[in-house]
Amino acid sequence: MLRPRQEVLIMMILAAALTRLIPHPPNFAPIGALALFGGAYLSDKRFAFLVPFAAMLLSDLILGFYAHMEWVYGSFGLIVCVGLGLQSRRRAGWIAGASLSSSVLFFAITNFGVWAGGSLYAKGFAGLMACYVAAIPFFGNTVRGDGFYSLILFGGFALLERRFVILREPALPSAAMH
Repeated sequence: MLRPRQEVLIMMILAAALTRLIPHPPNFAPIGALALFGGAYLSDKRFAFLVPFAAMLLSDLILGFYAHMEWVYGSFGLIVCVGLGLQSRRRAGWIAGASLSSSVLFFAITNFGVWAGGSLYAKGFAGLMACYVAAIPFFGNTVRGDGFYSLILFGGFALLERRFVILREPALPSAAMH
């Protein structure tokens, strides 16, 4: 049975994934933020990967599958790993840096996948660079989307923790108590 903290975290991740169903500008989506949030808050590493992946898959089942989604999911897994690194550093500066890093990871990996798995760009360094250059206009929305949804998820949960004691992380025993 899940504790209230875990239930709320999982519901927030699912809700964020479902916002993909709302019309939005290209790449202004919760993908990076929900992977980052799941990694940062779900202490069981299996859940840290499983819950965001399941939420993403659920929204993809509704939206439909798309080309190069294996690259999206691969970047998603790496972003969960970035979130795992935030578990003991959930402060604004670290979260902002991790959010930006997540955007860069998503951009680099998914556009590499477009280049590697498609025929739109020539194979070779020049073709890869052309693919990245063509994707630059979308990068701003990725950064804005990851930042916006990170603020909502991380900030929202921080507010919930302040308001509801039951959602707070159990305190670790003090070193002086040993």
